[in-house]
Amino acid sequence: MSETHATTPVFPPGRYGRRREGRHSRWLPILATVLSGLVILGLTMQLYNKFGEGDYDPQIIGWSEPSDTEMVIQFRVLVPAGENATCMLRARDYDGFEVGRQLVTVQGKPGGGSVEVSEPVTTKSRASVGDVMGCRAAG
Repeated sequence: MSETHATTPVFPPGRYGRRREGRHSRWLPILATVLSGLVILGLTMQLYNKFGEGDYDPQIIGWSEPSDTEMVIQFRVLVPAGENATCMLRARDYDGFEVGRQLVTVQGKPGGGSVEVSEPVTTKSRASVGDVMGCRAAG
């Protein structure tokens, strides 16, 4: 009976590339992932502060349709002291399709607080619903 001993294979030099010995460093991919996550989080917060709702909280009071080509939207918006707000108004028809849109600037009070606005929106057909899509800092 013959015994066979296992030996390490010997490869011709330069034929199969370099063999990697030891452990690979895993810190670089982990560090890159963490740094990327922090950058994305920072950008998200910066964009939210710039374009998010912030302190402005519009509320619809009502609307009226004086004609087939106009809707008057009445709303209230909270504007911080000494600032102005830009609000996007939208008029929709009975089926929910947008028939008019108007960007308005609301002048804030010196002490801040709620400002009531009544603004006409030109429409391309008869509107039945008025919306304030959102408000943000003017400028």
